Amino acid sequence: MNAGLKITKIAIYRFSIPMVPFTIATGTMDYAQNVFIKVYTNAGFYGVGECSAFPMIVGETQETCLAMAKDFAKLWLGKNPLEIAERLQDLHNYTAGNTTIKSAFDMALFDIVAKNAGLPLYKYLGGEKRPIETDITIGIDTPQKMATKAAEFKLSGASVLKVKLGKVPTEDVERIKQIRETIGNDLKIRIDANQGWCFKDAVYCLTEMGKYDIEFCEQPMRTWYDDKLPELMKRTPIKIMADESVYNHHDARKQINSKSCDYINIKMSKSGGIFEAMKIHDVAALNNVPCMMGGMLESRIALSAKLHFVYASPNVKFYDMDTCKLGHKVDPCIGGAYYNGYQLDIADSPGIGADADERFLANCERIIIQ
Repeated sequence: MNAGLKITKIAIYRFSIPMVPFTIATGTMDYAQNVFIKVYTNAGFYGVGECSAFPMIVGETQETCLAMAKDFAKLWLGKNPLEIAERLQDLHNYTAGNTTIKSAFDMALFDIVAKNAGLPLYKYLGGEKRPIETDITIGIDTPQKMATKAAEFKLSGASVLKVKLGKVPTEDVERIKQIRETIGNDLKIRIDANQGWCFKDAVYCLTEMGKYDIEFCEQPMRTWYDDKLPELMKRTPIKIMADESVYNHHDARKQINSKSCDYINIKMSKSGGIFEAMKIHDVAALNNVPCMMGGMLESRIALSAKLHFVYASPNVKFYDMDTCKLGHKVDPCIGGAYYNGYQLDIADSPGIGADADERFLANCERIIIQ
């Protein structure tokens, strides 16, 4: 470890990405409420991090992320970025929660340590490349419009659809019925209720949808009904994936021990970044519970970090890594992960291998802490 490496300044950017309105059970977003940071070192290189605030899910907004980022940056000045556990503990000692903005700072540290080692992040983490194909998400709309969108995705080469539900139960069932009838049996369908159903509605929907060959359902109910998940697992034919019920590895342990889920969705904005995501992965792997790599509305910068994590995480078996394809009207990233259809790959550059386009940053509000 380079004991002489120090953080000299941190640049924080309001990283707003305009997008086609996207609707889930908890609300609609018409721009990605992201924050981008650069953590500079005295060695002449910097690490980058990006997070995407999704207030209806994680409870953070772009404004709260920017406010906390200024405080976090002051805590890190003059300290060694290679001491990842210590730097993250600085943030946890300062405030609980705020996992979304913490994930950007975590990401920047991992970018720095891999760049310092001269390795792509996945190699630094001991991983290796493998084929990664993302699903593609259909936001909530009328059953007919969602079925039409499913047909478009099928024509574009998609093989896995993720369908957002969580509204009126009978309409949700009709959505899946029309989608399956439209696309046939070739494509996989996974569903995400985003906590939209009560227990009774979840039993009804999952029972009715069982005939349509559903791969799994993410987060059918509000987290305060977690105690009802074991019963739901017994009463319905569709496998359950925990999403909002699992923020950290302790949540994962509790969900697994109570037999409340078949799978776990890992998101950087919930875990606070790669460091805790690895712990969730390991707890799940120890208990033979496969994981999915998910996300909010990140650009290809954060997508790149997630792809490195996936390469180093063999128990991640499902890939919901389509956020950049969900109507972003601008691509603010240079380098980084790229799509070949629905397949993902990345060049072997040191660190995360992605950065923000300076032309995009020129129009972003910027805060410098030094």
